[in-house]
Amino acid sequence: MTRILLCTLIILASLPSMAADKLSNELALAESWLAAQRAYDRVPGLSAAIVHDQDLLWSGASGFADLDSQRPASVDTIYGICSISKLFTGVAVMQLRDQGKVQLDDPVSTLLPWFNLQQGFDGSPEITLRNLLTHTSGLPREADTPYWVGPDFPFPSREQVRELLGGQATIYEADRYHQYSNLGLSLVGEIVAEKSGQGYEAYIGEHILDPLGMTDTSTGFPTDNREPRIATGYGYSGRDGALPPMPRYDARGITPAAGFASTALDLARFASWQFRLLGGKPDEVLQANTLREMQRVQWMDWDWSVARGLAFGVYRIGNRTLTGHGGDCPGFNTRLYLDPLSRYAVVTMANRNNVNVDGYAAVIFNILEAGGTPEDKAGKENGTDIDLSPYIGNYDIRPWGGEDMVFRWKDGLAMLNLPTMDPLGNMVRLKHIEGDRFQTIRSDDQAGHEVSFRRNANGEVTHILYHGVVWPKM
Repeated sequence: MTRILLCTLIILASLPSMAADKLSNELALAESWLAAQRAYDRVPGLSAAIVHDQDLLWSGASGFADLDSQRPASVDTIYGICSISKLFTGVAVMQLRDQGKVQLDDPVSTLLPWFNLQQGFDGSPEITLRNLLTHTSGLPREADTPYWVGPDFPFPSREQVRELLGGQATIYEADRYHQYSNLGLSLVGEIVAEKSGQGYEAYIGEHILDPLGMTDTSTGFPTDNREPRIATGYGYSGRDGALPPMPRYDARGITPAAGFASTALDLARFASWQFRLLGGKPDEVLQANTLREMQRVQWMDWDWSVARGLAFGVYRIGNRTLTGHGGDCPGFNTRLYLDPLSRYAVVTMANRNNVNVDGYAAVIFNILEAGGTPEDKAGKENGTDIDLSPYIGNYDIRPWGGEDMVFRWKDGLAMLNLPTMDPLGNMVRLKHIEGDRFQTIRSDDQAGHEVSFRRNANGEVTHILYHGVVWPKM
């Protein structure tokens, strides 16, 4: 009965909602801006989702999951999510903590009998599970093999990670600095297997993915009937502009830190689950207080440059504090940001390295914040007396820029020059005068220059005119 109820909640979260209606202008801007920015940034494909609590406000995709076949990216395209994998590993070990099988301050040497990494500093505190989860253990960033180097990206097996561990040494004392470590979170995965008595992959499936209905998330790329939905990953383009395809890697022994694959929709489900717990719903998969503990700052570097929870990152961006994680591995860049206060979450997933998915997600938060949350937004704004839809669209302004986008905003229209990573700061609002004539609104709310539109013989808007120049509709 419990499993049926959970699946029902997940299905309901994916349906259109009144909350999305209240934010229709903001969501439309986010969708159009994101698709344009992806194209100008030369990203092959991008999938994204926007969540408010239990509502999937919007999900969409643009570009291609595979360039050769021109297979479009979609909301259920499967991407490597790389270090977002760490969140699932963290949830797993905290489940075991809540069962009394491990404690956060247990030395790793007592949790893993074979742990023989050399301590490079006399007097260092013992390395604990808490250190591994907060990246404050002083461990090296990686196991001692060059698995981030192409063309093959030869990730080590679990056995190789163990064999090589004794030849590695700490680079800092424990509890001294934040030092991000894929090796450390891989060891947390070993602790999950050791203390649960179950293989890591099997444990994650049975205790996290299956109960949450995350059927498109796996500890590696799927080899079943989902395989055709896997995106091809591409490396960063060099000076020649080429996008080299990356091999489909297998993270093997580094899977707990960087090996998972998922979709925008599944990560949206993962976010809604967290908001359910934080919102006071019955414990599900994890205790609510445990999730709060994981998302609170557990470590802050002395200069306040880095903050970490337990497996979760904690990020101060502008005036908001977000949690979640990002991912970067061969051919893929991904980001999951959650705001426990507003209960917004944003997922951005790209099939190319060195994509500003963090920036994309942060901009979407700014757009959403401009409209407020669905609860405090007082319905749709009052419309004008004329039909604004004929003017909406994109206008070609090359060679001086990319394009001008005209869109609904508040009680009228606004115009935005693309590309831009600051759509709110760079938008210009338009006030209707008469007919096809509008006027810009300055930042001091005074009237600015005129903007007008031209139509063809059929009455269709075909051009925009301002400063004496006419630009065609795309």
